[in-house]
Amino acid sequence: MTASPTCTRRAACLALLAAAASTLAGTAQAQAYPARPIKLMVGAAPGGPSDFLARLMAEAMQPALGQPLVVENKPGASGTFAADAVAKAAPDGYTLLVSGPAATVNAPHVIARLGYDPARDLAPIAVLGAGAFVLAVNAALPVRNLQELAAYARSKPGAINFGSGGNGSSGHLAAELYSQTAGVQMTHVPYKGDGPAINDLLGGQIQLMFTAPNVAMPHAKSGRLRVLAVTSRERLSALPDVPTMVEAGMKDFEYLGWIITFAPAGTPKPVLDTLQAAWAKARLQPALRSKLDELGMLAPERLSGAEAVAPFLRDEQARMARLVKAAGIKPE
Repeated sequence: MTASPTCTRRAACLALLAAAASTLAGTAQAQAYPARPIKLMVGAAPGGPSDFLARLMAEAMQPALGQPLVVENKPGASGTFAADAVAKAAPDGYTLLVSGPAATVNAPHVIARLGYDPARDLAPIAVLGAGAFVLAVNAALPVRNLQELAAYARSKPGAINFGSGGNGSSGHLAAELYSQTAGVQMTHVPYKGDGPAINDLLGGQIQLMFTAPNVAMPHAKSGRLRVLAVTSRERLSALPDVPTMVEAGMKDFEYLGWIITFAPAGTPKPVLDTLQAAWAKARLQPALRSKLDELGMLAPERLSGAEAVAPFLRDEQARMARLVKAAGIKPE
């Protein structure tokens, strides 16, 4: 049976109306975002830098978004449990990830069977902060600056044990970058987090560690650790007397433990734009910047625009791939 022209036209009109209604519904949904609380997933236990920044973000962005942002901690496997959950969540803007490099840049190079592809499955939203590390040594180690450290390490190849929060963690790769740049050999001792590692650094079981300033400085003030340098391009306002790695003799050395917020890939652009605008407004608050300073976190202007985040991540992924290969780190 052949449909009449009138019937055909009617069907076409109905199809067009359905398509228009769908488009309007999608637009209305995007315009209404957010209509309910937003979950911020953190791949670390409460108290760490990513958790701290997630809670700052939640507080600072709520006025602009008009909905609460709720932090959910999902620690384990260098943050990859949380990243995997967000990568597989609905791309509607209601489940976001707050993460550092370990789960989003380093993981593909150091974990043999990763259940997600960060570059494919996660959409970057904004850089919340970029934190410098400090190079801390046990006070019993007979070195007081980077020159003395390099000379000591060269005289005893492999004798210096350095700790980190795990294989492929930022602290691990910062130390590997130092080893390559300085031309020294050290032995890596991985731990399940910076907490156990700093305890062994204090006890002398390991001699060196790259860690967050707020982790090392209380022990440096008590005299049990010695902080030799910071890994940012500029000195930290909270540590004005500690030189940068470059000032201490390491040409072009920079290593930042940044924190970025991500959405699942496929999240509508209007939703991403809303989140980016809310953070851009929040990051101008003096109280927020003051808290970032207290944590030793920078808010680098070169990464403040949404359009700068994706190229920065691509550069970081390429840099980590080179570093892991040069260090001979094998995926586990």
